[in-house]
Amino acid sequence: MKRVEELALEKVLICDGAMGTELQRHGLQPGECPELWCVEKSDAVRAIHQDYRQAGSDIVETNTFCCSRYKLRKFGLEERVAEICLAGAVLAREVAGADQYVMASMGPTGEFMQPIGLESEQSFYDAFAEQAAAFAAGGADAVIVETMTAIEECCAAVRAVRDNTDLTCIASFTFDPLSDGRYASMMGVFPDQFVKAALDAGAHIIGANCGLGAEHMLKIVEILVATADGKPVMAMPNAGMPILESGVTIFPEGAEQFGVKAAELITAGASVIGGCCGTTPAHIAELKRIVSR
Repeated sequence: MKRVEELALEKVLICDGAMGTELQRHGLQPGECPELWCVEKSDAVRAIHQDYRQAGSDIVETNTFCCSRYKLRKFGLEERVAEICLAGAVLAREVAGADQYVMASMGPTGEFMQPIGLESEQSFYDAFAEQAAAFAAGGADAVIVETMTAIEECCAAVRAVRDNTDLTCIASFTFDPLSDGRYASMMGVFPDQFVKAALDAGAHIIGANCGLGAEHMLKIVEILVATADGKPVMAMPNAGMPILESGVTIFPEGAEQFGVKAAELITAGASVIGGCCGTTPAHIAELKRIVSR
């Protein structure tokens, strides 16, 4: 198969939807480590991957979002990073087969780099490199460095992927709307600043995920496309802006509404598209219908 970034210049590629809510549907309890299910409850993770594949996704995303040594330390699992990342990639590869891509999820550490925090750039790089090597060994085609808010952390992750593997590297930030109509990450990074830094670090594809529904995502995609220097752009919006009902976070956008807005993202130039929080196989099936018509 062609590399992901090459095919994304020729056609729209469809990613999976949310993993966390699907794990909860299969019985994940509060306080459990979702990534450990790749080892201990692999059948459930495999079933989720299969549901998204049947819905029409081209890319299977691994259940490894919080699989760095920093995140796994909270569960006493920091010595099992390579094992769990490898298992996550292998599961996705089994479902993807020879005709789909596997995209390994690499989320933020939850820590801050010096001088704001205590962690060094080298320690971040080493943690991400550990994950990247395991993803490659498990058969991944790409790594998505996702839900990032800090330039330094994102670039350390991108460099770790590029230096230690031959995998496609996707860099994806999360932005929030500002009162003046612009968008910035929690750490004050604007979309155009992110694009330049991510490309300089070696990202093959740049994008945005989470945080916002497709309506806000449209404005961000327009900025990314305008500044991406011809590189493919990814969009992974939530199923609408989250709202709190009786203490429970609800994502209000149904599959049909999501599909209508996703079509606008494609028109704006997004060539890799899927769903983040609140999206389901039904959302991806609707996205497939939109792309195929």
